[in-house]
Amino acid sequence: MRKEIKTTEAIFPMPVLMIATYNDDGSVNVMNAAWGTMLERNQVILNLTETHKTVQNIKKRKAFTVSIADCEHVVEADYFGVVSGNNVKDKFANTGLTATKSELVDAPIINEFPICLECEFLTYQGGEYGCGVIGKVVKVTADEKVFTNGKIDVSLVNAIAFDPYTHGYYKVTERVGEAFKDGFKLKK
Repeated sequence: MRKEIKTTEAIFPMPVLMIATYNDDGSVNVMNAAWGTMLERNQVILNLTETHKTVQNIKKRKAFTVSIADCEHVVEADYFGVVSGNNVKDKFANTGLTATKSELVDAPIINEFPICLECEFLTYQGGEYGCGVIGKVVKVTADEKVFTNGKIDVSLVNAIAFDPYTHGYYKVTERVGEAFKDGFKLKK
């Protein structure tokens, strides 16, 4: 028997994405965004409202980065979600994390997060069914420590996922199958 639950935010897992921009004064701004995904092979989509300092920065700078949050930095990642750049001038400085300017876009790369997508701002879709920020991925980098035999090893990334049911973070590490292969076992 199935039981109704009282949430519509019911997709799990949701990624924990760190969206980084520069403020007007050049300081780094980062926000935690769980509502984001790939729109096409080289485009990301982030469901963010225009009231976010990050969205204002994206529109001005025409760029942003998207980093995958990891277990090692869950406190910092959560901090970026509970503290607004509209209220705290340089919240990035409070974390002790470091950043490097992207060579391709006008946005910072947070050095401590294992994977980073550098993005050019394409458009903001608002309105009743608007989806927010859309960006073109121009470069993806990963820390050398998450590679095995020249390829990214997701178990080393230690990415975290957001649980919308109980507001928890979960570690994503164990491989349980082979995409585009296991399903053929049922093919007749």
